[in-house]
Amino acid sequence: MELVDNRDDIRQFLATRRARITPEQSGLPLYGGNRRVAGLRREEVALLAGVSVDYYTRLERGNLSGVSESVLDGVARALQLDEAERAHLFDLAKATNSTPRTRRRRPAQQRIRPGVQRIVDGMTDSPAFVRNGRLDVLSINRLGRALYAPLFTDPARPVNLARFAFLDPQAVEFYPEWTDAANTTVALLRTEAGRDPYDKGLSDLVGELSTRSDEFRTRWAAHNVRLHQTGAKRFHHPVVGDLRLDFEAMDLSADTGLTLTAYSVEPGSASHDGLKLLATWAATLDQQDRAEAADENAP
Repeated sequence: MELVDNRDDIRQFLATRRARITPEQSGLPLYGGNRRVAGLRREEVALLAGVSVDYYTRLERGNLSGVSESVLDGVARALQLDEAERAHLFDLAKATNSTPRTRRRRPAQQRIRPGVQRIVDGMTDSPAFVRNGRLDVLSINRLGRALYAPLFTDPARPVNLARFAFLDPQAVEFYPEWTDAANTTVALLRTEAGRDPYDKGLSDLVGELSTRSDEFRTRWAAHNVRLHQTGAKRFHHPVVGDLRLDFEAMDLSADTGLTLTAYSVEPGSASHDGLKLLATWAATLDQQDRAEAADENAP
């Protein structure tokens, strides 16, 4: 698959954001009867952003070369972008203005530092894992592995959250709110593509999912992005049943592109009991693994 086309992403992102905003929402007067577009016209966005129609047209054709932050701010206000969308627009512009050498670099292999691994392993009461922008799970603690047990039935490594969500039949049962999980998954990948559209690993993943999943391909074409820093998730675990867990997703500032996600649960809730049962099951799995390893090493 070819590398992500940054100009096409810019065109589609701006056009889809413009299409969802009506003149009434923007406070513009309506002139004339029939409108050929449901959302704003280019000239209306240009007016709201404080730039000429020709200049905005150039931007929406995918050319963000040399665009200033003030212009980007104006466009973001005109299109009523949220925090994630505004950051995505700036990422698209940054990628456009990067040097060819920077664009074509092959990212270094991401490794988990020993200090981070100790932190993850030390979170014995909370499922926790570290992922990269492609949603590869690079490190996970014992309770996290027990929670995400269905993902590890696939021998492919690293485990990938997006590949599981769209290609594994278990995902629909594992995520009771699968539609929201799927939307979030694609939005996170689209956000990452804005940050680094020339990441070949990400391009290959998007190509694979687009080819093999209509659900993914439709969502990818929507160009939606999302911040995913805190909230709650529901799981239906094959052993312990339904769980509702709160999560915090924290970027590792010393490890660009890596995110630590940890789950917690409300004390005394049914999910709290389920998490304790999950911990017991995880300990049983550890004992089985040690026993199997001992048998394999026995003379």
